[in-house]
This record gives sequence, C-alpha cells and structure tokens, in this order.
Amino acid sequence: MNLQVSPTTLLLSFLLVIVGIVIAQRERLGTAKEIIYSISRAIIQLVIVGYILTFLFGFNSPIVTIGMVAVIGFNAAYNAHKRSQGMAKSLQISMIAVFTTLALTLIILIFSGSILFTPSQVVPISGMIAGNAMTTIGLCYRNLNTLFRDQRQQILEKLSLGATPSQASHTILREAIKSGMQPTLDNAKTIGIVSLPGMMSGLIFAGVVPTTAIMYQIMVTFMLVATTSLASYIASFLAYTSFFNDRDQFIL
Repeated sequence: MNLQVSPTTLLLSFLLVIVGIVIAQRERLGTAKEIIYSISRAIIQLVIVGYILTFLFGFNSPIVTIGMVAVIGFNAAYNAHKRSQGMAKSLQISMIAVFTTLALTLIILIFSGSILFTPSQVVPISGMIAGNAMTTIGLCYRNLNTLFRDQRQQILEKLSLGATPSQASHTILREAIKSGMQPTLDNAKTIGIVSLPGMMSGLIFAGVVPTTAIMYQIMVTFMLVATTSLASYIASFLAYTSFFNDRDQFIL
C-alpha cells in the first residue's frame, strides 16, 4: 500500500490549526495572530529548506557539510540568545554552548562509524542536537533571570558576608542547569510509553531490522541527554557572570 500526503490531507489537517485559532480568539489569549504567523512562516521555511536540502544532499563535499552545520548552529545560538532578555554576551555564550555540543557529539558519532560525514546524515543529526541545545539554553537563560531576580536579597547577603559571585550563585546555577535538562530527561523516561520514538518508528517503517532501529534510537537518546547536560552546564556557568560587575558587585 502506497501512503501519500495529498493537498486534501493538508487541508483537513489545517482544520486542527483553525481549532487552535478559535480557542485563542474565544479565550482572548492574544495568540491567534502568532499562530497564523508561525504556521505561515513554517510552511515557507519548509518549502525553501526542502528544495535546498534536496539539492545539497546530492553533494558529498566536506565543505558543504561543515557549512550546513555552521548555519544550523548559528541559527540555534541566535534564537537561544534572543531568549536571554538582554543578558550580556548571550550570543557569544550561546555560540560556545551550541558549537561545543555539536562538535563533541558529531566527532563521537562519526569516528564510531554510526554516521557518515555527508550532508544527508550529518545535517539531520546536527538539527536534533542544535534544536535541543537551543531549547535548553533558552530555559537556562529564563531561569537565571528569574532566580537572580527572586533571590536578589539572598545574593546580596551572601556577598556582604564575603562570598564570591560563584559561591553566592551556586544554588541558582544548580537549579538553572537542572531546569534546562529536565524536559529531555522527562522525555527519556517516557519514550516508548508516552511518546513513540520518531527515528525508531521511521526506520522500522522503512524496513530496517528492529534491532538496528532500536540501537539507533538508544544512540539518539544518549546523544540528546548528553547534549542538554553539556549545553545547560556551559550556558549557565558562562552566563551567571553577567549578573556581576568587575568588582564582584551584583548588578541585576
């Protein structure tokens, strides 16, 4: 049986989006325009990127592969930076966190023989890594801002008693790192029970031996947990210093 997605299928599935718009309007959530904008942007981006990837996947050039990974990494870092609420050097921090996780993960996967250094294999994996790192870093930024604001008095008291910025921020850093990792950890605990793993299901659907599909999904799970752990750690420890000046004074 040949399965196809037709324009009729897309039209019917768009009805679900309309339900979301109706709910937003009915409850006055103020998100109806954002839903329309997001969906429109997604369609345009997917059409453009789909044709670009079809063209680029025909090349096995290392330069093309590195260039596409760089574009993915920069966009992830830039979007994470936008969630920092004006935090100093957030773009540089995001770049360091995203590209560190990309480099380490890809090096392990490529040298272990799990994937080949070609656009068709490296780019999708890079997208997963960078996307998860972006979400994690954004959560860390948000929680750092919230926690430093809510615990301002405690920070000032610790500093007045002689604590260094690192010592005064230790509890906040620990909470920010944990919160950045939590969504991925929750997903790992429920994968296969609540959410069906996309890669494993797709490989089995494509006719791959179940054992191989399972091993690839386990590899992806390891990869994503490691990505969020590393990204949240790097982002939090580099970003907290922006809440203090050169004289170790708190400057929320």
